[in-house]
Amino acid sequence: MSSSVLRRATVAFPPLAIALSVSAAFSPLSFAQTASDHSLQPVLVTASRTAQKVGDVLADNLVITAEEIAESGQTSLIELLQTKRSIEAKKNGGAGNDADVYIRGANAKQSILLIDGVRSVSATSGSPTWSAVPLSQIERIEIVFGPLSTFYGADAVGGVIQVFTKKGSGAPRPSFSAGAGTYGERVYTAGISGSTEGDHPIRYSFNAAQEQARGFSSRPAVVYDPAAKKTSKYDQDKDGYDKMSVNGQVSWELARGQELGATILNSRNNAKYDSGTGVPAFNPYIVSEVDIYSAYSRNQINSVWTSLVQVSRSYTKQQSFTKAKPDINNSKQDQFSWQNDLKLGKDLLQVLLERREESVVNSGQALQNRSRSTNSLALAYQANRGDHLGSASVRYDDSSVYGSKVTGGLGYGYRLSKDLRVNGSVSTSFRAPTYNDLYYAYAGNPTYGNPDAKPEKGKNAEIGLYYDNGVSNASAVYYQNRLTDMLAVQACANGAPGSCTYNINRAVLKGVSVEVGTKIGNYRLYSSLDVQDPRDEMTDTLIARRSRYHGTLGMSHTYNAFKSGFDIIYSGYRYDAEKQVNRLGGYALLNLHATYDLNNDWQLFGRWNNVFDKSYEQALGYNTAGSNVFVGVRYGFK
Repeated sequence: MSSSVLRRATVAFPPLAIALSVSAAFSPLSFAQTASDHSLQPVLVTASRTAQKVGDVLADNLVITAEEIAESGQTSLIELLQTKRSIEAKKNGGAGNDADVYIRGANAKQSILLIDGVRSVSATSGSPTWSAVPLSQIERIEIVFGPLSTFYGADAVGGVIQVFTKKGSGAPRPSFSAGAGTYGERVYTAGISGSTEGDHPIRYSFNAAQEQARGFSSRPAVVYDPAAKKTSKYDQDKDGYDKMSVNGQVSWELARGQELGATILNSRNNAKYDSGTGVPAFNPYIVSEVDIYSAYSRNQINSVWTSLVQVSRSYTKQQSFTKAKPDINNSKQDQFSWQNDLKLGKDLLQVLLERREESVVNSGQALQNRSRSTNSLALAYQANRGDHLGSASVRYDDSSVYGSKVTGGLGYGYRLSKDLRVNGSVSTSFRAPTYNDLYYAYAGNPTYGNPDAKPEKGKNAEIGLYYDNGVSNASAVYYQNRLTDMLAVQACANGAPGSCTYNINRAVLKGVSVEVGTKIGNYRLYSSLDVQDPRDEMTDTLIARRSRYHGTLGMSHTYNAFKSGFDIIYSGYRYDAEKQVNRLGGYALLNLHATYDLNNDWQLFGRWNNVFDKSYEQALGYNTAGSNVFVGVRYGFK
């Protein structure tokens, strides 16, 4: 990204200038403080499907710990994610309504959501059901930026987000929380976790949660679409939601290095929304469900070979009620994986076999009621030679629908010092056609979907500089991800009326992502800035709903039992539709959060989002939350 682009950005949006200035002020070279032990670095699993110290990971990444989740006071996964670098979000109304996540400018279909290692996605839309994933059940989040198709196959183009649900260890420990806030929001959670003693411990965690809110109208009373020159009116009822979730994990250590385990997550979200114009005869709502069931066997065969076998089933279910009888759109995925990790000195060789079966039941799309399968073989090698780090990976995916795809990746890192490292990588990726891309039909045009659609392809290159001395951290990453054979619609070549789907588009996602943080006494200061250019190469325009720059500026402070802090989330303008149509203004939001430890078990917490009641849009014609507060009490979360 050129310096002229940065200058224009800082002039166009003042918070950028503030963030850049603060980033310079927070520079780790500005403070002479004692660094903590590097052996205490957090561990990352998602980047290579095996535990690595963050300092050894060549992929750009970010970890959100249980402590950060608790301190944020957020009750929505989307609200938490959009405070992080390289991530943008789009919400169609309140917390219970439809939402999308964009990583490094990639669209919602070009990234993967994993829940405890299991892919969660709708096979029809190609996107996760974010609104149904309960933050209250999540203990940790790992985000890996950039392509990971060599480890996860289709759709890992922009990045991978993996959430880990709560686990148990130690003496039995109950937990409980209750909170209330603006828009009639109520959240209640309860659980118990722990482990048995002895040579063969059983670890367990069982949790349940209920969330509900009266909400606000997801759409304004009057919406004007400048491009279509059309005005629409919407009912101003409150579009609330009610979410119930349960989660359980059990593992049994049969012997040292031999473990069996199982995980279950069920979350059901009932959300109202505005549809059509005026006051509807039937108040529409959608019931969305996310289910995860998995079992695994982790076995250390000998001193160098560890085997992990996992079988899983995931569902994304949706019942859309615009009348008494709902339209049903359900996706099911069954997956088997066998991962073998072989230690070769300090190096690691990985061999992975996978099979994934997808099926759809869609009451409104008869052509989509079918199955498909993918068989995969992947090889990866990680080298650790003192100051030199290297990685190489290749994967073969063979689909019953779109044929075979081969992806690969190479990475190299060099430690300039114990605290400073430079990384570089190149990799390829692909996005599989969704069931909508392949088979969608509507009245008058049964060929909108294209059964001959091929995967979209991506080629990424990036270089990054990382600093972390245990007190201060900084990173700067430049990336360029060139996408070809992208699926788009145009006039049907077969003479059918309307539009059809073809592999006709090209795009390039490039940008710079900067993050800086430090600790000064009882203060923690942090900031991030993304300057990006996600561009449609066919029209030379910005991709819809992506800004040119966005970031966060924040601080937290600890005083005895009291912790408090703020986050400023800012974003530049973006366009709601392709070809830079319907401009949506930029915005900056101030969020406050605080916790107070009553004792070792009880804690009060609260947050105040959008303090100044900023009115803004992430999608044309959809409201976002105004100034809102949430306060509560929790027990047993430490």
